[in-house]
Amino acid sequence: MLGWLGGCIGRYLTHPVETDHLTPPTDPQRLLAALEPGDVLLVEGNSRVSGIIKYLTQSTWSHAALFVGDRVVGGDGRRQPAFVEADIVDGVRVVGLEAFAGLPTRICRPAGITPQDRQRVLDYAIARIGHRYDLRNVVDLARYLLPTPPVPQRFRRRMLSLGSGDPTRAICSTLIAQAFQSVRYPILPRTVRIASDDPGCPECVEEQLELRHFSLFAPRDFDVSPYFQVVKPGIVRARAYRRLAWVDHSRPGGISPPTDGRGAPMQ
Repeated sequence: MLGWLGGCIGRYLTHPVETDHLTPPTDPQRLLAALEPGDVLLVEGNSRVSGIIKYLTQSTWSHAALFVGDRVVGGDGRRQPAFVEADIVDGVRVVGLEAFAGLPTRICRPAGITPQDRQRVLDYAIARIGHRYDLRNVVDLARYLLPTPPVPQRFRRRMLSLGSGDPTRAICSTLIAQAFQSVRYPILPRTVRIASDDPGCPECVEEQLELRHFSLFAPRDFDVSPYFQVVKPGIVRARAYRRLAWVDHSRPGGISPPTDGRGAPMQ
């Protein structure tokens, strides 16, 4: 009974709703040309739970997926660019680029990660494809039924990590955080000050990094992390901004022709 009720809540939360996105959708071909295996794709989702996560984390990004390169997606046996993501109802699954069609996205690339560690990150996520989450703890899911939960701002992040664990991992970016932390690649580590073991300097302290618990990570953390490079597919197009065609209501037809580097119309 609880499993059935949890499934109903999960399907309700993941149902798409009409959303006014803050940024324009990403062109799929430009996105694909910019992606590399190991990239984290941040998504401004359009489901009910996406709006709640954006509210709780005060961020544009409500979902994260890991790009794993070409894999079989669906039942036709065809290999195509694929992502591993965690879904409330379906658990850890592999999806194609079409899953994010019409949605704003951003690429976050782990800077300086070794090829060996990047492959271990991919293997970690791929090995968990098919893992399903126990939705019988309906309290964990029911807390997301309010579009704007009445939680003080300093406690909102904690609300994502409360509960038994399974529904938490299905909603937050914990799968990707666990994958990178499995090779000790930092996302937003804590800085811990400890006493130095130098006998000649008993008052000296050293700073060391400490991994945060994976349940505390949200999609925006990959965006603000100093260890991930933000890759915007539109940058290449922006370099040729003089060649863009702009609407010009003062001209016949309402189109302003592209210009050269000196501002003169291009032939």
